[in-house]
Formats: sequence, structure tokens, C-alpha cells
Amino acid sequence: MSPPTTPGAPRIRSPPRAELGITASVTELRLALPVDLPAYDGVLLRGFDERDVDMVMNLATDPYLPQIGSLPGNADADQAREYIARQWSRLSQGAGYSFCVADARTGTALGTAGLWLVGGLDTGRAHVGYSVAPRSRGQGVAGRALTALVGFAWTIPELHRLEAYIEPWNIGSIGTAEIGGFQREGLLRSHQPIGGRRVDMVLYAKLRPEPS
Repeated sequence: MSPPTTPGAPRIRSPPRAELGITASVTELRLALPVDLPAYDGVLLRGFDERDVDMVMNLATDPYLPQIGSLPGNADADQAREYIARQWSRLSQGAGYSFCVADARTGTALGTAGLWLVGGLDTGRAHVGYSVAPRSRGQGVAGRALTALVGFAWTIPELHRLEAYIEPWNIGSIGTAEIGGFQREGLLRSHQPIGGRRVDMVLYAKLRPEPS
């Protein structure tokens, strides 16, 4: 059951689904979730909705995630709804695809997965991201979600390279990338600020398979 809506809280609305797929022009990039939602081994990647508020609140209890994204630490229900609304805006802005990772049978939200376009589709590159709510960890959810995400990425003809940037200490995330078939390409020293300090990042990448 979703938490009750606080008066004045932003409502979560899905964008119109009349146009599905990807269209690009010189001036804008319009995205929509795929008709056939990505899935693999019991997990489904779908759009966010009101039932996911509780999962987002649980995700916000992880002290690391607020340092690398827009989710506030220990978010309340209103902040969780605002976060969900921002995920839908990624599509309208052409930034990429933000999915809720869910149990394919029950629809229960388990985490998030994102495919972020780098400078538009013309570059042929995208970044991947994934997170699992603390209460759903230890079940291989992230690896299965990443596998589903990669499968979806290769349905976009313009994409040829996927990248993951991971802090060297994050063994769990590195393991997930390797499960997804990503290969380590190198260490990027002082790559970006996280938590008020510049940190190294390990670059993992996966290339589009050659046609058989």
C-alpha cells in the first residue's frame, strides 16, 4: 500500500504514451519508455509510479546514494514523490531512461536502473547506473537488472558503447558490472567530486556485440 498523500504534495503523473520509441532532431531528443519493458530472470524494468514511494524512502537510508544523485538522505514521502517525478522528467529532457527495478511477478519495487545518454545519441555512448533498496539486497537483483538494461540498450541502434563509473572501494558495484559483462578499462584519478572531495573512479565498459 502506498503512503497517504500529504496535502500539497506533488502528484506523480506518467507522461503521455502516445509516442513510444525514440525520435531525434537537431533541436530536441524525445524519449519514451519501450512498449516491451526490459526483463531478465525475474526482474522487470518499468516506469516509476505512486506504489514505489516506500521503496524510494528505503533507498534513501543508504548514506552513499544521496552523495551521487538527486535523492535526499532519509527522504520523507513528499521528497520520494518529488524524486519519482524527476525520473519521469529525464525522458522529456532527453537525458536518458530511468527505470524502477521491480519483481516481474508481483510488481514490487526493488531498486533503480538508468541508461543516461552522453551528449545525445550521436555520440553512440551511454552511462549505466543501478541501485538496490537495502531491504532487497543480497538476492542478485542488481546484476539481473543490469543484464535487462544492457539488453534494452542494444535495441537502440545508435548506441555502441556503455560505460559504468565506480569508486574503487565499491566491490559490490564492480561485481555487478562484471556480471553484466562489462570489462575494466582503467582507473580515472581524481575524476569527480563526491561528498565534498575528489575521488578516483574505475571505468568499466561494454561494447555492442558484433553481428553474427
